[in-house]
Amino acid sequence: MVQFERLRHTLAPHLAAASACAVLILGVGMGLPAAAAPQKFLGNIIAAHIPPNFNTYWNQITPENSGKWESVEPVRNQMNWTSLDLAYQHARKHGFPFKQHAFVWGSQEPRWIGDLSDKQQAREVEEFMRLYCKRYPDTQYIDVVNEPLSKPPSYAEALGGVGKTGWDWVIWSFQKARQHCPSAKLLINEYSIIDNAGRLGLYVGIVELLKARGLIDGVGIQAHHFSMDTVSTATMRTNLDALAKTGLPIYVSELDMTGDDDTQLARYREKFPVLWTHPAVAGVTLWGYIEGQTWKPGTYLVQDDDVERPSMVWLKEYVRQNPQAVTIQPSKGSAPAGKP
Repeated sequence: MVQFERLRHTLAPHLAAASACAVLILGVGMGLPAAAAPQKFLGNIIAAHIPPNFNTYWNQITPENSGKWESVEPVRNQMNWTSLDLAYQHARKHGFPFKQHAFVWGSQEPRWIGDLSDKQQAREVEEFMRLYCKRYPDTQYIDVVNEPLSKPPSYAEALGGVGKTGWDWVIWSFQKARQHCPSAKLLINEYSIIDNAGRLGLYVGIVELLKARGLIDGVGIQAHHFSMDTVSTATMRTNLDALAKTGLPIYVSELDMTGDDDTQLARYREKFPVLWTHPAVAGVTLWGYIEGQTWKPGTYLVQDDDVERPSMVWLKEYVRQNPQAVTIQPSKGSAPAGKP
C-alpha cells in the first residue's frame, strides 16, 4: 500500500487519455456527464467494420486482427492498412485510447518471412514498427511482444535469440519499439497468467528484465474463457497482486467467458469485479461482444438482433455504479532505454 500511495501523485499523465473518454456504458452512452466517466477504460475489439452500437458500451479500441503483421503485410512490401485505418480513426474521432495488437508474435506471421536471412528478418521487423508508428503516431498502447512464453516468433534468433538474458529477442523488440514509437506506452501480453503461478513467475522474470532497461510501461494479461471460466477469485487476486509488485500497471486483455445466460452471468458477477477493482488494473478489454462475431462461440454479450444478454445488462450497471481510478502508473525504469 505504501508503494501504491507513493505512485498515486504521479498518476495524472497516465490517466489523461482514459479520463478524456467520456463515452462508455457509464459515460455519454448512459447520459452521464463527462466528469462521471471512470479513469479505467473498458474496451473491445474492432474488426473490418465499426458496429453501430460500439460507442454505447466501450471506450477503448484494439484491432482484432488488422494490426497483426500478417494482415498488414501479407505480401512483402505491399502494406494493407485499410482496416487498421478504420479502427484507429474511430478511436481518434471519439477520444478513445487505441492499442496496437501486436508487433512481434509467433502466430499470424507473414509467410514470406521464413525465406529471408536473419539480417533481413530483423530489418523487416523493424520496418514494420517504424511504418506503423509513422502512420499512427497517436497510438496510446502497443503490444510489442504477444505471447513470448507460448508462441515466440520463428525469427526470434534474428532478433538476438535467448542471448545472455534468456530473452534477448524480447529486449531487442522493445528497444526498437521504444526507438520508433517513443510516445506510446509499451506492453507485453500473455495468456494463462491469471490462473497459473508457474507461468506467472516466468512472465514476471521477463517483465523485470524489460523494466530494468526502461523499456516497458505496462503488463498485459489475457483473460480468455479457458482461464476465466474455471479460475477461482482467490487465485485471480493472488496473481494480480504478484504482478502489481512489478510497480507497473496491468492491462487485462482479451476477456471473454462462456456459458448459457445464467452461467455466463454468474461468471461475470463473480470474476469481473476482481479485475475491475484491483488497484493495479488500468483497463479491461473484452475480445468481442456480438453474436456470430466472437473468437469463441458462446462468449457474446449482445445478440445479433441487438438484444443484450443478462451479462451485458449486469456489466453496464456494475461499471456505472463502480467507477475506478488506477493506482499504479507506468514507470520508465531506472536504467536508460539503450541498456543491452
